[in-house]
Amino acid sequence: MTARQLTIQNEQGFHVRPAQLFVDKANEFASKIQVKNENGDAADAKSMLELMTLGLVKGSSITIEAEGPDQQEAVDSLAQLVESKFGED
Repeated sequence: MTARQLTIQNEQGFHVRPAQLFVDKANEFASKIQVKNENGDAADAKSMLELMTLGLVKGSSITIEAEGPDQQEAVDSLAQLVESKFGED
């Protein structure tokens, strides 16, 4: 398993547009990918509905975990998306 901890930096947090971008990117990978919030609640990174239930706002700490054949690439790619503030800058 590969994991990486990040902080949500975009102003609107994980609202609809960033969540959709995240799900679209996650679906490019074969690995099972989960996002966990600060409380340890987990969501399938390939499910927009599940991601939205985490209530991620600016400043929230998340952990992206992936397990599978392309786990490192999946975590790196999703982390880059989060760090880019989902292109909002």
